Amino acid sequence: MFYISEVSLERPSRYLSKLQEQTYDILSKLSMDWQRVETEEAITMEDCLLINERLDMNMVKTLFLCNRQRTVFYLFVTLGDKPFSSKEFSEALSISRVSFAPAEMLYEKMETKVGAASIFGLLRESASDIQLVFDQDVLDQPFYGCSDGTTTHYLKLYTTDIINKLVPFLNRDLLTIKL
Repeated sequence: MFYISEVSLERPSRYLSKLQEQTYDILSKLSMDWQRVETEEAITMEDCLLINERLDMNMVKTLFLCNRQRTVFYLFVTLGDKPFSSKEFSEALSISRVSFAPAEMLYEKMETKVGAASIFGLLRESASDIQLVFDQDVLDQPFYGCSDGTTTHYLKLYTTDIINKLVPFLNRDLLTIKL
């Protein structure tokens, strides 16, 4: 049986990474309300279904993408149950076709591993060249569910806080597309 803790409003008792600690520091600094659960390692969207149920929200899917030359990077946030089409994404942005960036680049840029990519990875200085792209459908959701930068801790936040507090703090242009 997949382990999920009870919902908590407290920070983890110990941090698994610098990114995870930075995530909770920023949540506090920006006065963002959140709820959290701890789990076994969750990597796939299927793993997230029970997390969704416990937190009464739907997890977003966060994809780390790049061009063929691996010189242009995108963090694409879409609905967890929505299939991804590289062709549609590229057409929506009028760019050359993209693909998934390699796992080692995800770690190099956002200091996290596959399954833990989240908007909080953009807090890392090494992620300064990553373009943030949201699927419009995510913005229509009241809650934003994501990893805290690990594969064992998940957050429920208000989508409006992500857009109105976190994105401005990250000093990012937010591209929005409809797929």
